[in-house]
Amino acid sequence: MTSLGQGRHFGWFQIARLGLVQAALGAIVVLTTSTLNRIMVVELALPALVPGLLVTLHYAMQMARPRVGHGSDVGGRRTPWIVGGMALLAAGGCLAATATAWMATQRIAGLLLAALAFAMIGLGVASSGTALLVMLAKRVHPERRAGAATVVWMMMILGFAVTAGTAGHLLDPYSPQRLLVVTFGVCIAAWVLTLLAVAGLEGPAAGATGADSAAPEAEVRTDFRLALRQVWSEPDARRFTVFIFVSMLAFSAQDLILEPFAGGVLGFTPGQSTSLSGMQHGGVFVGMLLAAVAGRRWRGVSLGSLRGWTVGGCMASAMALIGLAAAGLVGPAWPLKANVALMGVANGAFSIAAIGSMMRLAGSGREGTRMGLWGASQAIAFALGGLAGTAAADLARALIGTPGLAYATVFVVEALLFVVSARLATRIDATQVDVGRTDADSNNGLRSTGLAAAPGQ
Repeated sequence: MTSLGQGRHFGWFQIARLGLVQAALGAIVVLTTSTLNRIMVVELALPALVPGLLVTLHYAMQMARPRVGHGSDVGGRRTPWIVGGMALLAAGGCLAATATAWMATQRIAGLLLAALAFAMIGLGVASSGTALLVMLAKRVHPERRAGAATVVWMMMILGFAVTAGTAGHLLDPYSPQRLLVVTFGVCIAAWVLTLLAVAGLEGPAAGATGADSAAPEAEVRTDFRLALRQVWSEPDARRFTVFIFVSMLAFSAQDLILEPFAGGVLGFTPGQSTSLSGMQHGGVFVGMLLAAVAGRRWRGVSLGSLRGWTVGGCMASAMALIGLAAAGLVGPAWPLKANVALMGVANGAFSIAAIGSMMRLAGSGREGTRMGLWGASQAIAFALGGLAGTAAADLARALIGTPGLAYATVFVVEALLFVVSARLATRIDATQVDVGRTDADSNNGLRSTGLAAAPGQ
């Protein structure tokens, strides 16, 4: 495959190649955080807290995103971080399956090995995921950012679905040997797919953004701290970090309580409540497709800005959560399925528009550090979201007593978080950023604001 060079925008074919990387990443993640979760709880009879803590560990390790993002800025290329991160992720996935099989005979040793494996998974996701987003931000034309985000995220969800379905079929009937064969096969295939997808895609480095790639390690560490301070000092970057945290906290907090709410308050059977998740995910797909037009023009007519779709999606998500609160008060007569589907549409629209805004904001220099900071914010929100949602629901039931009113209270709080997110989004201006620049041009932009670091600093 021939190199495209650093200065050219990606076309849809190149965007789809990066989507394959995201699909490969999703394939490994869903196998380790979903399939292994079920095996630990059901086949090994471990407390649900065990896989919950392991998944939280994998999110906690993604606090390293700003550091690995800065490392990709220093080197000037993202491909080594994508390939290396996927190698670490694949190795962590294989080790996690080995640890799960080992738990059947050596419980403590297996758990310790699983902790190491999930730490590797978190670091692998941090490295490959951050570098991939930075490459998209730098190489996708401004009008294509929302569409590119839609393609890449839908391919990741496709990776979730295909892997979960195929692995579920191959693992039946379950045995530790089958688990190892299937997991090793998925992880190796995902890494090979990544190698093929990124081969010759990026081109040679165009130059470092704030330090020379051969700088001593002490200087690199100093430059990272300086870069992080400079990014955090910018109002838009700081607001966007807070926006990501608040919106993703609201987004993830309802995930673990929706089905218990449907079953405990509205009388849904397990099969009916499970179908709600399918309707929500279907709505997310529709919302992503709708938001793909953000920032584009059709026959001279604007189809809406990224900020407009972000704010609108957050407000629509808040309204959908108010609808869920009403369902808790009205009871089975409420059209819950339609409500959940609309919530999915709103969630999909705001998330894709927010990713498009993220890609645009990243273009004002130190792209890896920026993406890393925002990725870490999202990881913290997801780590806290499920815990906060379930804990809030339990506390509300204990204090209020009436399940419907208790869940309604929690949904209203989550809706308020989305309203706050919408307010934050209105104050973020990403319209002046040109993402189509080289690393050297980005550093020139930093100089114009007095934020450029001296060579080797």
